[in-house]
Amino acid sequence: MIDLDYLEYLEGFLTENRKQRFLEVLKNRTNHFTIAMEDVYQLHNTSAVMRSCEVFGIQELNVVEQKFGKRIDTEIAMGAQKWVDINRYNSMQNCMDSLRDKGYQIIATTPHNDSCYLHEFDITKKSAIFFGTEKQGLSPEVIEQADSCLKIPMVGFTESLNISVSAAIIIQDITTRLRQSELNWELSPEELLEKRLLWAKNSIKDIKRIEERYYAER
Repeated sequence: MIDLDYLEYLEGFLTENRKQRFLEVLKNRTNHFTIAMEDVYQLHNTSAVMRSCEVFGIQELNVVEQKFGKRIDTEIAMGAQKWVDINRYNSMQNCMDSLRDKGYQIIATTPHNDSCYLHEFDITKKSAIFFGTEKQGLSPEVIEQADSCLKIPMVGFTESLNISVSAAIIIQDITTRLRQSELNWELSPEELLEKRLLWAKNSIKDIKRIEERYYAER
């Protein structure tokens, strides 16, 4: 349960404009879709996908670090890491199992099989969209266990797009259609409070001192 007194205390350090902006952004946040990335070697792609999640309202990004250790490229993410939840996994199987337990179907993005085209994709089900490495795409492990596959229609000679470009196109399309639908895609009241609390903490300098003062006064 969220400590509402604590939330009110922290939000007292924010401007009214800041608090209002949080509420406006949270209206468009969703956990109906989530994004998963498999061992993306080029760090800037991870950061760029994170930024696309933030811009288009997807709250959680799942990163599998099976082969390559990663850090968040703050210059490219441009602050997105403060507003998007990052879930890290050490294997694809752990990631898929965890997301299935949360009620997501597994969607593999690949241009090389009988994938569903993006405009045909059914947005009604909670879906985890998986993206693979730049050179090799998704591993057979993901494709074999996926509930469905998805691809972007392309009419040129090039068979694939950069992962960050593909992710931006797909995320923009599915989130736009989601917000235009009558589905219950918004964050729950409890999730909204959790994000308000986290974002307030991320916005306050010297948050540890502020927290210590709050608990000392209790």
